[in-house]
Amino acid sequence: MSPVPEISPADAWAAIQSDPDAVLVDVRTDAEWNFVGVPDLSPAGKRVALIPWQLYPSMAVNTQFAEMLHKAGVEPTNKVYFLCRSGARSLAAAQASAQAGYAHVFNVTDGFEGPVDHEGHRGTVGGWKASGLPWMQR
Repeated sequence: MSPVPEISPADAWAAIQSDPDAVLVDVRTDAEWNFVGVPDLSPAGKRVALIPWQLYPSMAVNTQFAEMLHKAGVEPTNKVYFLCRSGARSLAAAQASAQAGYAHVFNVTDGFEGPVDHEGHRGTVGGWKASGLPWMQR
């Protein structure tokens, strides 16, 4: 299997805006979507696909992930950008999606919140939010 390309949040946002078939899949948990927020793709006329890679609270891998991608309308020919909190779960989801036949998968580096800063907080260094990209609280 070839490695999954990494893409910055800003470059992913630009691709999502310019490609009508590009999809952003947020693979975090319900708790993260509800308490931390989600990317807001409405300026691009789109909605983020919320499909958990792991199921809260057990954090077991979602065995229905590929089926849920399909049910969400994500086609194997779409360019699919995967996002999580920091870029690790999204990489696993992108790799599994590639194995399931999705030809154009990308991992969004630093995810939604990015790495921890010098005080141990997320959301201030790297990631979707710290890059000033559109997001909203659910």
